[in-house]
Amino acid sequence: MAEHINVPTVAQMVSAGEVPEILFWVGCSGSFDDRAKKITKAIVRILHHTGVKFAVLGAEETCTGDPAKRAGNEFLFQMQAMQNIMVLNGYEIKKIVTGCPHCFNILKNEYPELGGNYEVMHHTQLINDLIKEGKLAIKGGESFKGRRITFHDPCYLGRANDVYEAPREALQALDAELVEMRRCKQKGLCCGAGGAQMFKEAEPGNKEVNVERTEDALEVKPNVIATGCPFCNTMMTDGVKNFEKEDSVEVMDVAELIAEAADLLPS
Repeated sequence: MAEHINVPTVAQMVSAGEVPEILFWVGCSGSFDDRAKKITKAIVRILHHTGVKFAVLGAEETCTGDPAKRAGNEFLFQMQAMQNIMVLNGYEIKKIVTGCPHCFNILKNEYPELGGNYEVMHHTQLINDLIKEGKLAIKGGESFKGRRITFHDPCYLGRANDVYEAPREALQALDAELVEMRRCKQKGLCCGAGGAQMFKEAEPGNKEVNVERTEDALEVKPNVIATGCPFCNTMMTDGVKNFEKEDSVEVMDVAELIAEAADLLPS
């Protein structure tokens, strides 16, 4: 049984005279969506287990402004971004890890021009590094023996930032067969949630984008569709439900798969 973990806020750590090695940026989905909270907990368990000195902003963390910017509201984005930058710079944060590619992209590529300069990592990059460094042992990885896993590339991780290998290398630590969809990596297809589409009804058309993408995944007959984004997780889960495949195909984040294989999740 995995133990209960108390995650400190940066404010608590600083008041105790300590500085976090990494700020874990939880993101809106990871904070409020019940399914995404499970991904957040898996990331926390990995960070805690490997001895990474980390903290969260807690109530001081607000939306990065990504949905506002993608929807065309530059003014709102800059207001939200500047508020976050003031907090991050006030705590002299240097390194950030996040489980959301949307947060990852905007913190890494669009905050610097507003004065927010940080080393930003996606959680799959950090997990892969921890495995390579021998800090994270996949002791229960054999439980995945004989299972087929396909990885869906999040747009803001893959095509926007060329991060393709880290999540795949992490998954290869499992004793499973990693199979690629026909449209993958640079030719990957969006799940349909990006560009603030997650928060509105779909445009008129012949087929939902997530249904089309789930078809790509089901073609390779996986037991697990692995994701690296809470938005993708929601869209692919809905796609699997559309085809009534919930009993045979799981949708899980890379962090959840690695945490399960490392025996870090509650039994």
